[in-house]
Amino acid sequence: MIDEKMSRRELFRAGMAAMIPGWSAYICDVSEEKRMLSGEGITDVPGIRVGHYTSPRRPTGCTVILCDDGAVGGIDVRGAAPGTRETDLLDPVNLVDRVDGILLAGGSAFGLDAVGGVVKNIEENGRGFLTGGGRVPIVPAAVLYDLELGDARIRPDAAAGYAACRSATAGRIATGNVGAGAGATVGKLFGAARAMKGGLGTASVRLADGLVIGVIIAVNAVGDVSDPRTGRILAGTRTSDGRRLLGSLRALEEGESLPVLLGGTATTIGVVATNARLGKVEAKRVAMMAQAGLARVINPIHTQYDGDALFALATGRHDGKANVTLIGALAAEVLARAVIQAITAARGLPGLPAAGEIEAVQPANGAR
Repeated sequence: MIDEKMSRRELFRAGMAAMIPGWSAYICDVSEEKRMLSGEGITDVPGIRVGHYTSPRRPTGCTVILCDDGAVGGIDVRGAAPGTRETDLLDPVNLVDRVDGILLAGGSAFGLDAVGGVVKNIEENGRGFLTGGGRVPIVPAAVLYDLELGDARIRPDAAAGYAACRSATAGRIATGNVGAGAGATVGKLFGAARAMKGGLGTASVRLADGLVIGVIIAVNAVGDVSDPRTGRILAGTRTSDGRRLLGSLRALEEGESLPVLLGGTATTIGVVATNARLGKVEAKRVAMMAQAGLARVINPIHTQYDGDALFALATGRHDGKANVTLIGALAAEVLARAVIQAITAARGLPGLPAAGEIEAVQPANGAR
């Protein structure tokens, strides 16, 4: 019988210990803090560097995740309105088995132009898939919709992608209103006028044996973002007067009508990276499992108006045998934490408040 006093985290750990041999060796003893360490972000994964370009002219930009020695890649797409490039090659049945980087960008479909600058930078550094005509950099990409903030004619281009590469670091990276998260917003179920500021976040975890899992995510969702520990909304749809959080699902239950047109207004995109040795099939499975982290903190998620896409990267630098279930389960937890980090790091713009900048945060099922 389940102890009703057990926390969600305790239940999660108990379930994982039952499913995965060796799980308890990582987290189920009194010295847990020595066995599982929370890191700062995706650059804790050896071989991963991250760079941002943030436009000075309007809230938009791009973020590049570079794999210095290449990485096995996978992707899982859940939203109904994705904008992507070169994702078919990540299918396990296709030839190319390693990628050189991933691009996340604002600007909707126009933002895919930024990939050209990333490819140029990687080519200049002598990396890419070897062909008879030279090396061809492999850079899959995904974009989010941020065209309603300022002049939509301003969006990431090849120069922006190149600049993001030039700024890439293996150290601590900026979060919030930067890169692909510069124009991100959340809580758009009842229209952009009642939304709040989203952003870009990152988180990681390191296990005692050296396994590292890191996530970077640009949170630009139709739904509300809630703290999974308390169930309280951090950012989301506001009331019609803009002063309080609404609670989107409660509003739907009470019969509030959705706008006639919402298409293409959102998309949460990100990357989960690990130093484990994974094949393409395993990388895809990790991406699929990690998507559960979005469902823990964003509601509704994967809607008709979102293009949610999550990449997985495996650098293969860890010597241990990879446990895909372990990696995927932890990736979902780290992803949820990265989403919260994105929301709390974001700063408001005129008419677009950030978390904590409006009247009393309401419970996820709270009254309007």
